Formats: sequence, C-alpha cells, structure tokens
Amino acid sequence: MKLLHIDSSALGANSISRELTAAIVARWQDNVPGLEVTYRDLDNNPLPHLTGQVLAKTDPAVAEAGEIAIQQFLESDVLVIGAPMYNFSVPSTLKAWIDRIAVAGRTFRYTEAGPQGLAGGKKVVIASARGSIHGDNAPTDFQEAYLRQVFGFLGITDIEFVRAEGIGYGPQQRADALRGALAAIPAPLLQAA
Repeated sequence: MKLLHIDSSALGANSISRELTAAIVARWQDNVPGLEVTYRDLDNNPLPHLTGQVLAKTDPAVAEAGEIAIQQFLESDVLVIGAPMYNFSVPSTLKAWIDRIAVAGRTFRYTEAGPQGLAGGKKVVIASARGSIHGDNAPTDFQEAYLRQVFGFLGITDIEFVRAEGIGYGPQQRADALRGALAAIPAPLLQAA
C-alpha cells in the first residue's frame, strides 16, 4: 500500500496541520505493515503556479515536476494532506499541486453525461487547521468544501477531515483544538486500498 503525505503550511514547526499529518501518517505506519510513504512539502518545494507557459510545457524541468506530482498521486492508495485555512481557502501552494493532478484524460474526463472522475478507489485524510471557528458547511468555508469538491470531481469519495479550529483564539484554545483533533484521528481501514 502506498501513502502520499503532503504538507502545505508555511508555518514550519509552528504548524498545527503539519503536526496532525505527522500523527495521521504515524498511525497508518503503526497499523499497516509494509506501508510505503512518499512525502511532499509544498512550502519548501512548491510547484510553479499554473500559467500558459506551464501548460505549454516550455520549461522541461517544470513539466517534469508536474509529471512527478501526478504520478505520485495516481500511484497512491491513501493521501494524507495538511491543509490549513488561509484567507478562507487553501494555501496557494496546495492549489498549484491540485492544478497538476486535475488533468483531463488522466484523472477526470468529460462525457456526454457530464464529468467523470478517473482517480477513484483512493482514501483521502485531510488535516484541517483553522484560526477561527467555522464549523460544518459554513458559508465562510471555501477550504474543506473546495477540497471535498475537487477530490470528488476526480472520483474520490472516501474523504475524512481531522479538524483543529479556533487555534488563533489563544494558547488554551490552540492546545484544546490540537488535543481534540489528535483524539479524532481515524484508525486506518485496510480495505481503503
């Protein structure tokens, strides 16, 4: 089984989402013998944002980086993604990665009946960190709703969120939110692959 671990927080050692993804991956490693983990840090090694030049593949190194990203995605059975909320959405580095994996003909296609996801059969666990408290389905949530939509568009329906909210409200709320999120980490289900 292959797990792709992605972090996107710009906060380094102060990141709640990074702490959560590390704990989620450790839980999978403890429970799934032979688990193969690939790690991508989108803050330390970002993909260039999608531009006309990127689409035209005029830079071979950029084209190769995009191909590596989509191959890692396609080969994974499980994705653990650290997705902090930045300005009501996801970090631009995470969006740039999504732009490389959402590729017509490879991870989705259009049919006469509408779009069809081609990347199903994967499990996605998203470590969501939020400075404020938004709750479920809040009109201010363009983070979790976006991630659920984009992965669903690619054919992935097995999506879980591990959420730490209100971490910007102060040290006690931050500690309580982290403790609650760590306690909510789901046990790996081997049938996910």
